[in-house]
Amino acid sequence: MAGHIQDRWYKTEDGPDGKPRRVKSDRYGTGKRYRARYVGPDGTEKSQSFPDGQKRRAEQWLSKIETDMASGQYIDPKAGRKTFRQYTEQWLKDHGGDENTGFSMESQLRLHAYPYIGSRPLDSFRPEHIRTWLKQLKAAGVVGSYARVIYSNVRSVLSAAVDDRMLTSNPCSARSVKAPEVDPKRVVPWLAERVFAVRDALAERYRAAVDLGAGCGLRQGEIFGIAVDAIDFDTDTVHVVEQLKLSRSKAVFAPPKRGKLRDVPLPGPIADVLRAHMKQFPPVEITLPWKTVTGPRVTRRLVFTAPLGNHIWRNQFNSDTWKPALAAAGVIPTPGPGEKYASAREHGMHALRHFYASVLLDAGENVKALAEYLGHSDPGLTLRVYAHLMPTSQQRTRKAVAALYGAL
Repeated sequence: MAGHIQDRWYKTEDGPDGKPRRVKSDRYGTGKRYRARYVGPDGTEKSQSFPDGQKRRAEQWLSKIETDMASGQYIDPKAGRKTFRQYTEQWLKDHGGDENTGFSMESQLRLHAYPYIGSRPLDSFRPEHIRTWLKQLKAAGVVGSYARVIYSNVRSVLSAAVDDRMLTSNPCSARSVKAPEVDPKRVVPWLAERVFAVRDALAERYRAAVDLGAGCGLRQGEIFGIAVDAIDFDTDTVHVVEQLKLSRSKAVFAPPKRGKLRDVPLPGPIADVLRAHMKQFPPVEITLPWKTVTGPRVTRRLVFTAPLGNHIWRNQFNSDTWKPALAAAGVIPTPGPGEKYASAREHGMHALRHFYASVLLDAGENVKALAEYLGHSDPGLTLRVYAHLMPTSQQRTRKAVAALYGAL
């Protein structure tokens, strides 16, 4: 058996005859009687106290410690008592991932995990605690893909705790624990009439941004962060090499999503629109940190800027410019006096990327090329999102024959 059991109510001392004998100690009758002691893998002594009458339980506890150390399942009792929040906050500081991702994770966990499971000791986690927490999230209205992201963050933290020997197994891996459901939604791309209606409803300085999204498939941050030297009119190519994004609520320049640099074909009409835009609204040099708020400052000549010459703030643009244009085009209702615009997540600027994808697929472009133009790291993702937009064999046949007869 690892370690030994100390009886703190008795001590051994030499009697009058010089032989050792057991006598009552000064602690006799007070406090917990037995202390199970052992030396842990780190070389330090560990202990656990048990009350009178529970010597057998103390022996069983030590026996389990010995078994766990032999099987590699040992968890330091003191480490396991660290709470989920205490461990997570330290893990976020040390795990070495992207700073912006870490900030986003910290914010999500602070809002939706710490209030429910933040004070729970790591070694006390059971699948039932995760199931209860997920029910509480759902009751609070946190559902869908956002709930799935929060759950994934908690699962990652608990997996790290298992790796660090603070938890024997991840309760999220239990078969009885189900990740939040995400209702599959098919992309319904805008028709060209809607794209141009929203474009016409925008102020002139923002209209070319719609053309860059619908004609080249750029994301909103990539559009707002596009620099003059990223547009190659000689080769009719847009070099998507960075974006304008937020880091701790501050604007920064950063690589595109997942660092996926790419070259996108620049159609002639879009090139003409961009030339006219830059003539009417000359590019402005904007200096911002690179990647994080503490990163080195870099300067870019941005194609799209706000009226006062600053960079465009995404949230302000979405609420004060984009939504009014959606309402003017009949995409969302016009709010009444004192009312706010309705939520329009599915009609954000990302809808322009969906339109771009639908146009290319309808024209017969292959999924691999489309994935490259969209900046997807895996063509499989592109296929999963847009497969239902691909023309069927029957559609292609009708189109080919109609084109043949139309040429006669």
